[in-house]
Amino acid sequence: MKKILLALPFLALFISFAACTQQQKWNQEQRQALRESLKDYRQMVYLEDLTDPEFGLFSEGVEMDLETAYPVYTSFIATPNIQDTIQMVVVNTIVEELNADAHNMRHLYPYNYLVAQGVLPSDLTREQVRAFYSCFAGKVNGAYSTMGQFFYAVLADTTNTSQINQMQQQCANDLFNWTFTEVDVIETMN
Repeated sequence: MKKILLALPFLALFISFAACTQQQKWNQEQRQALRESLKDYRQMVYLEDLTDPEFGLFSEGVEMDLETAYPVYTSFIATPNIQDTIQMVVVNTIVEELNADAHNMRHLYPYNYLVAQGVLPSDLTREQVRAFYSCFAGKVNGAYSTMGQFFYAVLADTTNTSQINQMQQQCANDLFNWTFTEVDVIETMN
């Protein structure tokens, strides 16, 4: 009888601890709220080209990464600069997806964007577009040994004479016999 009486407080303590732990884990509403907040990132270049089902899978992956890093929801919410944390996971997920398949370049450099930039003509067939992205992915994989190097090159890519832009132009020239000439524009103030 003494053993039972002594065991009851420990049992009650264990049950209350287990109940508190269960309450602190992520529930379905919290996961859904995070996925809704991820829709704000849909305007990023890589993400805006995804279909709704593809974006849903992307959002689930980000949510799973955050839940793995922060298994207790209250500690996730208490994270300083929580938006920076979410943005870092979103960017890391994009880099991982690009690393998995270099042909995902079409999401980073969509065909319509390349047409507007004058890199590609607007009347390419599907096979020609696919050939361009295969060429471009091959050049990127040859130039950058890690996805991190490519990622930093994308971030630094601000001019038309960048290495990435030159790769795009080389592929367009190789496949479609386009030639590009660089024109220096000098502005003078009178």
